[in-house]
Amino acid sequence: MGNRQKTETLCVQGGWQPKKGEPRVLPIYQSTTFKYDTSEQMARLFDLEDSGYFYTRLQNPTNDAVAAKIAALEGGVGAMLTSSGQAANFYAIFNICQAGDHFVCASAIYGGTFNLFGVTMKKLGIDVTFVDADASEEEISKAFRPNTKALFGETISNPSCAVLDIEKFARIAHSHGVPLIVDNTFATPINCRPFEWGADIVTHSTTKYMDGHATAVGGVIVDSGNFDWEAHADKFPGLTTPDESYHGLTYTKAFGKMAYMTKATAQLMRDLGSIQSPQNAFLLNLGLETLHLRMPQHCKNAQAVAEYLEADERVAWVNYCGLKSSKYYELAQKYMPNGSCGVIAFGLKGTREDAIKFMDNLKMICIVTHVADARTCVLHPASHTHRQLTEEQLIEAGVAPDLIRLSVGIEHADDIIADIEQALG
Repeated sequence: MGNRQKTETLCVQGGWQPKKGEPRVLPIYQSTTFKYDTSEQMARLFDLEDSGYFYTRLQNPTNDAVAAKIAALEGGVGAMLTSSGQAANFYAIFNICQAGDHFVCASAIYGGTFNLFGVTMKKLGIDVTFVDADASEEEISKAFRPNTKALFGETISNPSCAVLDIEKFARIAHSHGVPLIVDNTFATPINCRPFEWGADIVTHSTTKYMDGHATAVGGVIVDSGNFDWEAHADKFPGLTTPDESYHGLTYTKAFGKMAYMTKATAQLMRDLGSIQSPQNAFLLNLGLETLHLRMPQHCKNAQAVAEYLEADERVAWVNYCGLKSSKYYELAQKYMPNGSCGVIAFGLKGTREDAIKFMDNLKMICIVTHVADARTCVLHPASHTHRQLTEEQLIEAGVAPDLIRLSVGIEHADDIIADIEQALG
């Protein structure tokens, strides 16, 4: 690891190294299929005996270059792009869970993930127990069962802005012989690299800061290569026993540290097909090239806005881990000393109607179902993204009914604050 290029360099140079006479900029391989000279060459690809491209549903050179860049940024052995962050989280779990299995998850997570895990995956026979991530190791450990296969959490939860104690979660997961999966969307590898704190698998909604311009929906799964599947072979038969759909090949034996990523690509992507289009991967790569420049600006602006909100008597509460008053301040200093993200959760004094009136009064800041891009935007999760959840589920997911999610962009902080000031009236 000593010769690992710096993060800033990887953002710009990672993933695509052109040879003599090749395009300097990553090309868009806008093709569904790839040509071979003999039937035998193609057969070897289908048997996973050779690596190469034959059909974009499985792999595409544009996507692979971008996945390689993200794997390098996170410090992983491999990565796979997906069509969305939802697909990434689904595949990350489904790659090691099947009907009859169970996993444990922090309750303060994105509403879409909460529904995916708590509703849809239960229909597939995969059960989940949601736990308070701030609870003690003993308390969280009580949620584990003999058939538990993973522990899941978000570095910074969306939209409640709670900070995950990654080392604590890693200890719990590993004491039960399962991997820790961390959704690192909000922090990005610029501000936090969960593998360095014991996480095994990282996911992202690349739609957010990585793309950074709200142009392309996407997701990614990155594997650290650190989890020893063979040591817990009975828990993970999908990786450690023969796959009959590939002539009895066993992923851990055939691919070693790449077992998890190879199975995700060769089996899940083959069968479920939630691919990111090469065009979207190209746009994602453009975003990644400036990720290291944008994140410090997001954090600097958010810090200024959070301090402004905290000092305003019309504001009831502010959740931002950069504030010394935050209960997550110490954890944030440990895991994200250079800044966390640009997302702030806060509530206004008054009613839900007051919150809605405030948002309707904003001029530059837009109400959109998005977060974490260059433009400042705002959302009221209880009446927008999380409106399907009951009041009890809202509280469990860390979404107060009055919570306003403000995603601070990279404009000038003075202009963002001025818009908030006039909207508060």
